[in-house]
Amino acid sequence: MLHLTTQSAAAADITVAVVGPMTGQYATYGDQLRRGAEKAVADINAKGGILGSKLQLIVGDDACDPKQAVAVANQMVARGVALINGHYCSSSSIPASAVYADAGTLQISPASTNPRFTDEAAAKKWINIFRISGRDDDQGATAARYIAEHFKGKRLAVIHDKTAYGKGLADEMKKAANALGIQEVLYDSINQGEKDFTPLISLLKQNAIDVVYFGGYHAEAGLIVRQAREQAFATRFIGGDTLMTEEFYTISGPAGDGTLMTFHPDPRKNPVAKPLVGQFQAQGIDPTGYTLYSYSVLQVFAEAAKTAGSVDMAKLSAVLKSGKSFDTAVGTLSFNQKGDVSRPDFVFYEWKNGAFSQL
Repeated sequence: MLHLTTQSAAAADITVAVVGPMTGQYATYGDQLRRGAEKAVADINAKGGILGSKLQLIVGDDACDPKQAVAVANQMVARGVALINGHYCSSSSIPASAVYADAGTLQISPASTNPRFTDEAAAKKWINIFRISGRDDDQGATAARYIAEHFKGKRLAVIHDKTAYGKGLADEMKKAANALGIQEVLYDSINQGEKDFTPLISLLKQNAIDVVYFGGYHAEAGLIVRQAREQAFATRFIGGDTLMTEEFYTISGPAGDGTLMTFHPDPRKNPVAKPLVGQFQAQGIDPTGYTLYSYSVLQVFAEAAKTAGSVDMAKLSAVLKSGKSFDTAVGTLSFNQKGDVSRPDFVFYEWKNGAFSQL
C-alpha cells in the first residue's frame, strides 16, 4: 500500500521527504525516521527556514519492500522534492537510489548500512547518494573483533534473513571473523515473516552452538531468542543495530536478557543533543534508535544549502563532498567522496531487564 501524507497544510517553498516503513512489522523504525524529520522541519522553520523559504515535509511509506520503495521514489520525484531523508532498509534504499539518481534528487539515508548503497552509486559516478549511518563492513568487523575477544573457542553460527541488510551484515561479520581465524560451525538463513523457528533451533542444538550471530530485524530476532529459551537452549545471541528498539524486548520478553547488539554510541547521551532530547521527551517521545539520525539529516541539508546558497542537488553534493564538517544532533559529521560518513563508529550494547545499555 502506498501511504503518502503531507505534514504541513501551508504552501511551502522547499519540499523535502522522509521515506521508510511507516506501516508493516517494521513500522517502529518508520516512526523513528518520521518523528526525527518532523521535529527538524519544525525547528528549521521556526528559525526562518532555509534561504528564506519554509520547508514542507512529505512522508512516504515503503514498508521496507523494494518494489514499493521504487513506487514511492517515483512519487517523490514527481512531487519535486529537494531531499529524500531515507530510506531505512537497505533493500529499499538501493533500488530507490536509481530513481533518485536519474532525477537528480539528493538522497541522504539516516539508517541504510549495506555497503552496496554507496559503493554501487560511486561506481556509477552518481553524485547524489549519501548516508550518515555507518556501513555493515564496519559494523560486522566490530562484532567479529568482539566475538574473537570474548567468545574465543566457542562454536559460532551465522544466521541471516536473506535481506540486503541482514545477509549483508551477516556476511561482513563472517568475512571479518574468518580473517581473524574464527570459522563458523554453521551458516544458514531464515525467511522474513517466519513465526516458528523450531527447525532452526533444533539445528543449532544439533551443532552445539554457543554463539549465534544474527543478521536481520527485531521481529524475527525476538522470536528466535524467545523460542530458544522456551526450548531450554541457552546460547548467546548477537545482532546488529535493528535490535535497538523496545519492540525487540516486547517480543522476546525476559528471554531477551543478555542479547548483544552493535550500534553507534547513544546520541541521546551526546551533551550537544541534551536540549533536543529534552524537547522530544517533553512531547512524550524517547528519541531512540535512528530518531536523532533522521533529525540530523535535515540539519546537514540545511547547513549545506546555506553554504551552497542553493538547494540545487549538484551544488549541495559539492558542499557535502568538500570535507566540510556539519554539527548535528549525533555529533560532528563529514563525508568522503563516496558519500559515506567519516565517523563510522560502532559499539556494543546489551539487553537487560527490558532496557539496553552500552557495554
